[in-house]
Amino acid sequence: MERKVAIQGIAGSYHDIAARRYFEKDEVETIPCNTFRDVITTIKRDPSILGLMAIENTIAGSLLQNHELIRESGFSIIGEYKLRISHSLVALPGTKIEDVKEVNSHPIALMQCTEFLDTIPYAKVVEKDDTASSARWIAENQLKGHAAICGKLAAEIYGMEVLAEGIETNKRNFTRFLAIADRWTADEMMKDSIKNKASLVFALPHTAGSLSKVLSVLSFYDMNLTKIQSLPIIGREWEYMFYINLTFVDYTRYRQALDAIRPLTKDFKILGEYEEGRQGL
Repeated sequence: MERKVAIQGIAGSYHDIAARRYFEKDEVETIPCNTFRDVITTIKRDPSILGLMAIENTIAGSLLQNHELIRESGFSIIGEYKLRISHSLVALPGTKIEDVKEVNSHPIALMQCTEFLDTIPYAKVVEKDDTASSARWIAENQLKGHAAICGKLAAEIYGMEVLAEGIETNKRNFTRFLAIADRWTADEMMKDSIKNKASLVFALPHTAGSLSKVLSVLSFYDMNLTKIQSLPIIGREWEYMFYINLTFVDYTRYRQALDAIRPLTKDFKILGEYEEGRQGL
């Protein structure tokens, strides 16, 4: 089956890699978008298109704005994929590391490779909008003395040579991506699928112990809380939306847990029920 998947970034980006691995059983056409908000807009224009969005990184933390984008969109989370991020230093063919005078990449990628960059202090580090687009920019403009930090796939696509690979400081560098879809599309895709994880969002009254009560109920029903993230509600001082992920074994008991916490919350919403994602290498 052919899948069209909107991603932030271009061919060869980590979003592109994650989309192809998540939908590995299908023929994937990725649709490049400049921003995460553009991913949402693309799906709204054509509900048959799916989306893949990074939601958190084991080093850089959560992408807070993406929690809100998904909630506001009304789309459903249909799955997740955890991609091992392995950075490479790439340049025009024939370039040696000692020839590199400038290194270009996304600021987070640069931050994740600081120890390697310290080994080439003669190279100027310049932030760009994206990892893969840095490689494409160097290739298209035949910029000698420039190198990009990106994935190996980007080097292959844009005809670049890998000068060094695995240059990230922390080898336990993973990004978790969420697959999203229009609710009608999601309902069709999720028929008879395994569901052992859920993403929820809700607000709580500004009273003592309100969060503790919710967590106690979830614990009573044997829900495994894997993540909790709070975001302030704009225009409502000192009130927060709580985004939580939980895993479960018994779907019926999970639904009973939701029925029990709903009266304790405001603006309760299920963002998605799906199968817990595998961790790719």
